[in-house]
Amino acid sequence: MRAARKVANRRTPQALFGGKHLKYVIAAKSDLCDLSGMKMPPKPRSVSRYDVTPKRIAMLCFENAQGIDVTGPLSVFSTAADLLGPAPARAYSQLVLAPSTTPIAISCGLRIMPDAPFDTANLAEIDTLIVAGGYGVREALCNTALIDWLRTAEGRVRRIASVCTGAYLLAEAGLLDGRRATTHWRYCDALAESYPAIEVEPDAIHVKDGNVYSSAGVTAGMDLALALVEADYDRGLALEAARNMVMFLKRPGGQSQFSAALAAQDDDEGPFGKLQHWILDNLDADLSVPTLADHVAMSPRNFARVFARRTGTTPAKYVESARLESSRRRLEDTGAPIDGIAHACGFGNAERLRKAFQRRFSVTPQDYRRRFHASAGD
Repeated sequence: MRAARKVANRRTPQALFGGKHLKYVIAAKSDLCDLSGMKMPPKPRSVSRYDVTPKRIAMLCFENAQGIDVTGPLSVFSTAADLLGPAPARAYSQLVLAPSTTPIAISCGLRIMPDAPFDTANLAEIDTLIVAGGYGVREALCNTALIDWLRTAEGRVRRIASVCTGAYLLAEAGLLDGRRATTHWRYCDALAESYPAIEVEPDAIHVKDGNVYSSAGVTAGMDLALALVEADYDRGLALEAARNMVMFLKRPGGQSQFSAALAAQDDDEGPFGKLQHWILDNLDADLSVPTLADHVAMSPRNFARVFARRTGTTPAKYVESARLESSRRRLEDTGAPIDGIAHACGFGNAERLRKAFQRRFSVTPQDYRRRFHASAGD
């Protein structure tokens, strides 16, 4: 009874902060969450070695925008600001812009309350303007006021960025003319065809051309946001933010690598899906076309034709991509000798691995490890 009275008399998070603010309790006041089963450490803080210059990040969204395009990059900036701690002013403040302040439904079903209509925003107060993508881009392209406003933003904000098919809005406003840019891999060809003045890079995760940035689809907007944090501060802060969000700081490879493992999932239970999983588990085995064809009881010629139709790539290219992905992960996560990695991943020797690595990534395995090993920049 005594213990029960003690719990009953304890001030709850609701009492401390008010019920409507409860959703912030664990994130912002985790040191106060000491109820049974709710013990959590305080939020992490970065080493206070940075000169913080407050920056306002504006996210332009619209009805049926892709949810992660909106929330993903904003979460990266928020995480970085949390890590920087209580400076005289928060490192990143956020502003959500839309055609009006009427709540809008984004792709995942959530409703967002915009802070302001885009045409009322003071561009002089915006450091970075990010344009979301998603299926709603089709309707947004017909909003001439929005397109005109994007044109006026050029030169008045420090940098402009697009996530996923948000690149179409920048393209329609002419902001990508004569520039390199990317978008979701499904739409790269269509973007290049619709806007021939753009040099579309279909394999890039994100592209910087001057003060205009673009990223590939969906979660790639978070990769771009991490790159912007790194540009504003340094690799150490961006890496710390990535670790807190359980992300790569620099995602290995380009869009075309999504991916040997993902391709296997397309036919997960079928014979080709099982074969692809077997390949991933046996990279050091004989993975020639005749050997793989035997696994699915097909002739080599028919196997190669069907494999290419099912996966969009040849057996040889799939095997090399799988071996390179595994090699890259080992270079990032382990200190294993490069020759040992080459043997374990099926290249036979370090020279063959080096040639394949340079052909695909334009960098040697040694240089890649120096840049991306888990201990780099710590």
